Amino acid sequence: MSALAWLGGLAYFAWDWFRSSLRARPPAGRTIEEAYRIGVQSLPVLLVISVFVGTNLALQGYKAFTPLGGQRLVGMFVAMAGVRELAPLIAAAMVAAKAGTEMASQIAVMRTREQIDALEVMAVNPYWFLVTPRLYGILLVMPALSLIAVSVTVLASLGVSVFQLGMNPATFIEFARSSINMGDIVAGSLKAVIFAIIICFVSCYCGFVSEKGPEGVGRATNRAVVVSCITCVIFNTLVSQVLYG
Repeated sequence: MSALAWLGGLAYFAWDWFRSSLRARPPAGRTIEEAYRIGVQSLPVLLVISVFVGTNLALQGYKAFTPLGGQRLVGMFVAMAGVRELAPLIAAAMVAAKAGTEMASQIAVMRTREQIDALEVMAVNPYWFLVTPRLYGILLVMPALSLIAVSVTVLASLGVSVFQLGMNPATFIEFARSSINMGDIVAGSLKAVIFAIIICFVSCYCGFVSEKGPEGVGRATNRAVVVSCITCVIFNTLVSQVLYG
């Protein structure tokens, strides 16, 4: 399947879901279940990655600014890079790797077992039944995961700057606070919502169009995480160009 045909299929898939979602309310119980699965189960990996990204940001920023005598600017560097760009992308990558692959594999297995066809026979719209709770679930938790990634990244950078690099914590906090504002937090949350939509639709679509058998499930899972991550990076650049360009 060519890239253009794949994108066209994804657009039709999203349109079919939109039409089906207008006819019935989202299943509240399954939405909360998906939100728990996506958010809580992705949290440990997100915390570990955020800690080490924050640590590395502080070290690299300190090394870059020291020859210029600008060590106090590390807080500004960490805040701008972490809040505006890295934290939302970290959250998106972790959710795509954990929850996105799970979505794709579950639906691909259902396709292999012809359970999706069985839903249609029972007059249950598979787009509404399979995609809607996952979409609303990921939309509920992605902004929160992004804010958690922001907080952990900045706190880890602060800890390294103070206890390893010997910086004044008040200076770090002052420069970090002055370099970002509420608009940056809102922009990060907006990116998180966009990433959530991308991850859900790409992952579910990969599952819906997967080939039957174990190999088809494996390819669908791999394609879901690769396409989701690449698309999120592209949209992150576009949104940053609009907001900060």
